[in-house]
Amino acid sequence: MAERHGAVTMKGAPLTLVGNEVKEGEAAPDFEALSNDLQPVTLSSYRGKVIVLSSVPSLDTPVCDMETRRFNQEAANLGDDVAILTISMDLPFAQKRWCGAAGVTRVTTLSDHRDAAFGMAYGVLIKELRLLARAVFVVDREGVVRHVQLVKEIASEPDYESVLKAVKACL
Repeated sequence: MAERHGAVTMKGAPLTLVGNEVKEGEAAPDFEALSNDLQPVTLSSYRGKVIVLSSVPSLDTPVCDMETRRFNQEAANLGDDVAILTISMDLPFAQKRWCGAAGVTRVTTLSDHRDAAFGMAYGVLIKELRLLARAVFVVDREGVVRHVQLVKEIASEPDYESVLKAVKACL
């Protein structure tokens, strides 16, 4: 399995990402993660929609909280043809609790804790922490990756405007 040392940092310290690096123009790899009610969910079940895949280290951290709330707000303006999935290694129970407390209803949270299938398929699994790096992927209706944003410092927020621009270009 591919490893990329120093691809991201945490407070300046380099970390190693494990998995296949996904690039724009490639077919989005399918994966299976768990919903908040412990049901398996695949990327292919969203085929026909524009999909935002937002990977975060943990919803219980300030930046991940802000990012997911922001995407929840943006979802209201994007319509039903866009699915926003936030994926973390948090347990489904913790994700469900967080969504309820945060009032997040337009973003679907998925847990990669069981197999790290998403993390490995998208090359965002942090070897040293077994958490996901902060990254955003935009997938068009045909399942092609149209935008990739790996946030170098995992304590930083993504560039929301470039993500939204990519989503709108796919609609």
